[in-house]
Amino acid sequence: MSLLNRVGTADHPGKSAPFSKTATGAQKRRFALPSLLPYALALPILAYEAYFILYPILQQIRLSFYQQPMGAAEEWAGLANYSRMLTDPSFWSVVRVSLMYLVGVVVVAIGFALASALMLNRHFRGRTVTRAVMTMPWAFPDVPTVLVFLWMLNPNFGVLNVFALWLPWVESAPNWLMDTRLAFVSIVLITAWKGFPFYSLVILAALQTVPAELSEAARVDGASKVQVFFAVTLPGIMPTLLLLTVLASIFSFKQFTIIWLLTGGGPAGATETIVIRIYNTAFRFYDFSYAAVLGVAGFVMALTVALVFLAAQRRQDLEAA
Repeated sequence: MSLLNRVGTADHPGKSAPFSKTATGAQKRRFALPSLLPYALALPILAYEAYFILYPILQQIRLSFYQQPMGAAEEWAGLANYSRMLTDPSFWSVVRVSLMYLVGVVVVAIGFALASALMLNRHFRGRTVTRAVMTMPWAFPDVPTVLVFLWMLNPNFGVLNVFALWLPWVESAPNWLMDTRLAFVSIVLITAWKGFPFYSLVILAALQTVPAELSEAARVDGASKVQVFFAVTLPGIMPTLLLLTVLASIFSFKQFTIIWLLTGGGPAGATETIVIRIYNTAFRFYDFSYAAVLGVAGFVMALTVALVFLAAQRRQDLEAA
């Protein structure tokens, strides 16, 4: 208790003096300003997100319930566009290709990234130069990268066919982008090659946070390198791997440039993901309402994949706690 509370006032001994209204108002203002400052600082970015992201999403959802022929006014369609999408066999083919493309890119990109990060985490001569060289695929723009691969995959003078013809079971030069299986494998590998350096750098940073004492203790107990990796290293970087899986899934879902420039969704729809279908529907057939429905479906698919991995990460965090 303060001295003022014990002594009291001159008029009322033993009673504490009340705070003045002026002091109370000043204290309120002093505590109110810092509490509002974070919101004021975040207001510009929130306004940007609302106008350029939230508003287009809401407009797309609204458009999906209308029918808008080219040059005509909007007409209420209700769930007709969604019914059309769900009963369209080609839509489910696009979903299958999109999911296969996502799984292929995530597995290949994260796998190569983990292997390269483990290599770069070791001490060897030229490690700094190797790190710089490995970031080059990620630093190159998409369009020049695709042009280089188009030349490499050319069936007449492509350098990859030169090496392919050295193989004893290859009788003729493969047409990489006109064969349904080879075209799909090509876009998966090129997309993974383009993105794995970024994932590798993030995993490398996570590896350097794993305490070296744990690995040394496991080796003293007689654990092999493989056992140390699965018992110590992998659990230590698992949250990072889950986060990168979410990012790779989102990047794969919205990938357009590489697929469009390489194959355009062909041959015979073998590489037509949902993003390519949205583009064709909107800007080649001018069916904007159906394109909006496909956009909503793609958004739901990407959100579902992200929530699944985030739930797995949260479950792992709870088990670790």
